[in-house]
Amino acid sequence: MSESIGIVWNPSKVDEPELRDAFAAAAEQAGRPSEARWFETAEDDPGGEAAGHALAAGCSLVIAAGGDGTVRAVASRLGMRDAGGGDGPRAELGIVPLGTGNLLARNLEIPLGDPRAAFERALTGEGSALDLGVVSLPESSEAREIGFVVMIGFGVDAQMIEETDDELKAKAGWLAYVESLGRAASGTESVVFSLTVDNEPARDERAHTVLVGNCGSLQGGIPLLPDAEPDDGELDLLVLSADDAASWIDTARNVVWDNGLKRLLPGGGTGSTDDSGGSNNAGEDQAESSDSVSRLRARRISVELAEPRVLEVDGDTVGEVSSFEVRVLPGALRVR
Repeated sequence: MSESIGIVWNPSKVDEPELRDAFAAAAEQAGRPSEARWFETAEDDPGGEAAGHALAAGCSLVIAAGGDGTVRAVASRLGMRDAGGGDGPRAELGIVPLGTGNLLARNLEIPLGDPRAAFERALTGEGSALDLGVVSLPESSEAREIGFVVMIGFGVDAQMIEETDDELKAKAGWLAYVESLGRAASGTESVVFSLTVDNEPARDERAHTVLVGNCGSLQGGIPLLPDAEPDDGELDLLVLSADDAASWIDTARNVVWDNGLKRLLPGGGTGSTDDSGGSNNAGEDQAESSDSVSRLRARRISVELAEPRVLEVDGDTVGEVSSFEVRVLPGALRVR
């Protein structure tokens, strides 16, 4: 019995004939029939509704062909359906990265800039577990739950995305984010917030950036959350509280050196004690905290802000929020 394939594609990212040719070539290389159902995204639907149509059509493999927004929307539809006890067999996720950031594809080492190779991986690869993060925004007029596969947060990361020029991004790709980083860093102010981690008591914090991630690397391989694993059933939390030049230097050292380049060198693992008080096993490369950088892991995280901040979800901003809650759905997806 042949596999039923659905392709959710973003027409703003690629011409349809080009994408169909890439799929046909991949199917021929894989020795598979080049039959698939095609579902186009829309301006008001980055892919969630289209993925729903693919599921309703009985597709057992749904391939998201587009940018981070399309991948997130399709993954969210597949993962939250399964987590909610949806009917029918579980559909697996394939990814053909066509965007600027391609964050999940980079973290999973899916071929970039080569739709044929990405299609071939989706057609021939074995499905593996992928956690799905869910962020709840209870303060909105209609309580929203948004699935994510890479990371969410506020501060420098969200402000950088907000400040990035769309025209420059279209021309320069992910390098456009670098241009906006300086303005984002200088324009991001610290905020007081209440932080609750799993079943621990709430505690007051002050920081300019908070990130909750399922994967660890951003554009260019920046290792913001180097210990994050997309299938470990936990989320990684990063809190940056730099206020002055010395703190920024400490932050840069921690992120770029201690938990970045140093970890690539022989014997570069830290073997430190983590924030939860547990000792890491010898030889493990556990990310370090510092005076201005805090790291920990959790299954559920709640944040209440004294002042609203712009929140980003997998590279897209969703507006200002004053509170949010994040939880993980372990193994909610199977991705190829």
